[in-house]
Amino acid sequence: MQCSWKAVILLALASIAIQYTAIRTLTSKPFQLCPVPSPQNCGLLGGPEIESPIEGRAGCDDYPYFSFNASRKTHIMVLATTRSGSSFVGQLLNQHADIFYLFEPLYHVQTTLIPRLSHSRNAADRRVMLGASRDLLRSLYGCDLYFLESYIKPAPANHTTDKLFRRGASRALCSLPVCDAFGPTDANVEEGDCVKKCASLNMTLAADACREKRHVAIKVVRVPEIGDLRALVEDPRLNIKVIQLVRDPRGILSSRIETFRDTYRLWRIWRATGRRPYNLDLSQLTVVCEDFLGSVSTGLSHPHWLKGKYMLVRYEDLSRNPLLKTMEIYDFLGLPMDKSVEEWIQTNTRGSTELSAKHKYGTVRDSAANAESWRLKLSYDMVEYTQATCHKVLHQLGYKAVKSAEELKNMSLSLVQDKTFVPFS
Repeated sequence: MQCSWKAVILLALASIAIQYTAIRTLTSKPFQLCPVPSPQNCGLLGGPEIESPIEGRAGCDDYPYFSFNASRKTHIMVLATTRSGSSFVGQLLNQHADIFYLFEPLYHVQTTLIPRLSHSRNAADRRVMLGASRDLLRSLYGCDLYFLESYIKPAPANHTTDKLFRRGASRALCSLPVCDAFGPTDANVEEGDCVKKCASLNMTLAADACREKRHVAIKVVRVPEIGDLRALVEDPRLNIKVIQLVRDPRGILSSRIETFRDTYRLWRIWRATGRRPYNLDLSQLTVVCEDFLGSVSTGLSHPHWLKGKYMLVRYEDLSRNPLLKTMEIYDFLGLPMDKSVEEWIQTNTRGSTELSAKHKYGTVRDSAANAESWRLKLSYDMVEYTQATCHKVLHQLGYKAVKSAEELKNMSLSLVQDKTFVPFS
């Protein structure tokens, strides 16, 4: 019995080795890529299937998701934060005839898992939210819209719902075959009209419409940093390209104060009285800057897993020259920019007196003039505090600090430096 403890250790080590080998086998098998589609493989073009070229591996028919991705759909993600111009960027993609666009589906994940926390810093909440978000995004990029039903409340009946968040922001969900209220000639359907006239959304028809499109784009404002998406970016079943949209944090703060009046009530009091409330939730500012700093630092450091998959876009650059920046975005995506996108830009980046231009999510406005309009809405002490709190990311992104109230209000002096962010190719 003297050597019994050695036998136990040896058995334990052997058991660990066996388990490790089994896990490696199970995890590596799903990542066996199918050959590129051709009339001679995978049956994607109607041709005969062939045996797997790797002995002992299953053929392509055992990996339908990989066979699907062999067509090289481009999976586009707009990574942003609220009030940074992401609705505008999303519409630049939504107008393309070959893109199926979804407006912030992670809204449903948040309202189900952490309903009262838009930017939770609790580690447990963050892990749960990110895990569920990645799973949902992976499914949506594969056009599995049924997965989303688990987070829609009340639950859809017979795969039909009228509770999809901002359904009207997606052209594909407001046109045939999903909705028959509008025809091919109805190019610019208002979001409200879609919601009123298209009735409930049939998720089965929506999934069919998704599969008919050549590419899928999703706008995301509930993922803090690009590093949180690494598992998706590296997933060989996907072909993800990330457009990270950033904006001057001072502009984001100003826009949130105007838009989310109840949530940012104390900031409004500070602006009106000149005195900062003792119980002001400063995380409403610091979280934005911390997330930007972490995410942009990762993206601009050019890690191998982002090669050819990451582009940084400043909202101010897009506002000042929307057509040129949109062309650069489409060039990064490797997609032709069709005429409907250009026409939408011409219509939606000029000044307007229409009611839609004043909607808090509207895009019909003079985008160039809007880029730095926050300077006329924030008090100098609020700007000074923001600059002190966010100085690292302001410098990193090329936003100039102001040193006086007079300089803040001098609109002839731009606070946006000329700075080029070349996509990592």
